[in-house]
Amino acid sequence: MAAPRRDTRGIVDAPELFSRVRFRRREPAAALRPYLEHYWLIDWDLPEPYASHVVPHPSVNVVFQRYAALGAQGAQEEPPGTAEVSGIGLELFTKKLEGRGRVCGVQFRPGGFRPFAPRHPVSALTGRRPPLAEVLPATQGDIDAVLAPDDEDARVAALDAFLLGLGPAPDPRADLAMALVDRIRTDRTIRRVGDLADEQGMTVRAIQRLFSAYVGVGPKWVVLRYRIHEALEHAESTPALDWAALAADLGYADQAHLVRDFTATVGVPPTAYARTGAP
Repeated sequence: MAAPRRDTRGIVDAPELFSRVRFRRREPAAALRPYLEHYWLIDWDLPEPYASHVVPHPSVNVVFQRYAALGAQGAQEEPPGTAEVSGIGLELFTKKLEGRGRVCGVQFRPGGFRPFAPRHPVSALTGRRPPLAEVLPATQGDIDAVLAPDDEDARVAALDAFLLGLGPAPDPRADLAMALVDRIRTDRTIRRVGDLADEQGMTVRAIQRLFSAYVGVGPKWVVLRYRIHEALEHAESTPALDWAALAADLGYADQAHLVRDFTATVGVPPTAYARTGAP
């Protein structure tokens, strides 16, 4: 695995988010890299509330979080940290940030979570955010070990220790699922599930079953989601974007189909988003 990626795909109005919070990506221990995209760390201390928006990746995340609450006299009180397993979100994810807080997240590669929790298909988590202890063996001590240190390296080391302690089981089908999602992400010629099936010598149904068990969503959903991520990134970085040309480049039949998918996912049409940078 390469170093953590530096793109902003999936983050709605990334410049605004980065002006409000301290956001970093960190690389996991070498033994975990076959399964993980990266760790993501966010800290904030805000004078006023702010709502962040993310178009989720086809990835499971484990999220350790702590939010300071305002007491009766306006003083910020530190409650215990919590942790959850965030299955793939099918809709735009919005989170209101206020006061002071800290999040330490683990983004798994699509298909990479199942070796840590092999008893259930990953689709059982899709659209859900159950407490960590319902899915993986974890204690409040594990949560505190991740969230308590102010030193960033210590937080990363605690994440490494927790995940390595779970002993992910090698699984060739997980490896195949991760490889197929990588093909979808990096090769724009993969526009239909049938294209992927033909290339792999598999039936469409076999790929759909694999994705349900190991990724959590179907392959067609993954194709569409990565298209929207690209369109979102282009909308933020390219003035006077030619949407018709982008639609063709991303494999859409026409601009209207791109506009429909973008609007349904982000909440505003692409031209409106390009002007305002927010849903």
